[in-house]
Amino acid sequence: MDKVATPKPTLRRTGVIITVALVLILGAGATFLATRGGSASADPAPSTAPPPTTEVVRQTLQETITAQGKLGHGEPRDLTTALPGTITGLPAGGTTVGLGKPLFSVDNKPVTLMRGTVPAWRDFAAGMNKGPDIKQLEQSLADLGFFGGTVDEKFTDATTVAIKKWQKSLGLEQTGTIPLGTIVFEPEDVRINSVTATLGSMAGGEKPILAITGLGRKVTTDLKLPQQSLAVVGGKVSVNLPDGTKTTGTIASVGTPTDRDDGAGGQPSTVIPVEITLDDPAAGEALQEASVSINFPTKKAENVLVVPIGALTPDGKDGYSVEILNGDGTTKKVPVTTGLFAGGSVEISGDGITEGDRVVIPKL
Repeated sequence: MDKVATPKPTLRRTGVIITVALVLILGAGATFLATRGGSASADPAPSTAPPPTTEVVRQTLQETITAQGKLGHGEPRDLTTALPGTITGLPAGGTTVGLGKPLFSVDNKPVTLMRGTVPAWRDFAAGMNKGPDIKQLEQSLADLGFFGGTVDEKFTDATTVAIKKWQKSLGLEQTGTIPLGTIVFEPEDVRINSVTATLGSMAGGEKPILAITGLGRKVTTDLKLPQQSLAVVGGKVSVNLPDGTKTTGTIASVGTPTDRDDGAGGQPSTVIPVEITLDDPAAGEALQEASVSINFPTKKAENVLVVPIGALTPDGKDGYSVEILNGDGTTKKVPVTTGLFAGGSVEISGDGITEGDRVVIPKL
């Protein structure tokens, strides 16, 4: 008779261990669910926070076009002289030169700054034809304390006497005449922007000796040809400074179309040079030179309803609507007609939309 095989003790012990482990796991899960309030599928309560809104306001909306420019002392102008000879004196860059002061020297004789808008173009001597350059010279000599006659466009004996007094003060030969190139007329004091010539080099001809600017703070920029209508002398602009502040300026001059090289080896482009004076001379005074952006005003909409562009919702093929928040917390959609877009805002109009309404800003 065959014996019946009995299970080995080791296998029975393994089965008991697995059973106990499952019981423990299930018990721990039940305890965890109990600590969560007895439900594993409970969701948090939905948020009831009101949607973000903004107020419909009535204001003037101004569209602008922004151009890049440079804050400095204006466009430098090259200075030459008709005097032949050796350059024996030069100023340092950044120097300020005022009325009656030397700009540089040729053959140890100063070339002096005088006040005037008409460039010097001839010698000054008795018997010369009358002209505005004579009036400029006499006025400058009067301001320096040398001319005591009537300032006019005629070269008289009083003019000769004044020139001799001025020459004596400089230690020059008292000839009563001024050769072309001895004085430079500028409408204001100047700043030496850069020095091109070197001591001992020859003066005369068209070779620049200095580059000068005015003393006032100015912004220069180039407008593209299609934008030239924006530049009108006397027009107002806003200027964005590097520190994030804004100031205003007035268009002082508009140049003629000029070809500019882009510096990258491409074809030159035709631009309109524009110079702007700052309304507040102290703005940006700590900056010698800086890159700025200029906002030129274009279109304007006055006394219109305005909302942020983000309040618009596309409505149909070409239309828009805004969502107005009612006093009871409900909202209603109102079709609107858009007008001018500028600076992140938009002009709107339509039935059912009034100043002071709260409109919803849809979440992106």
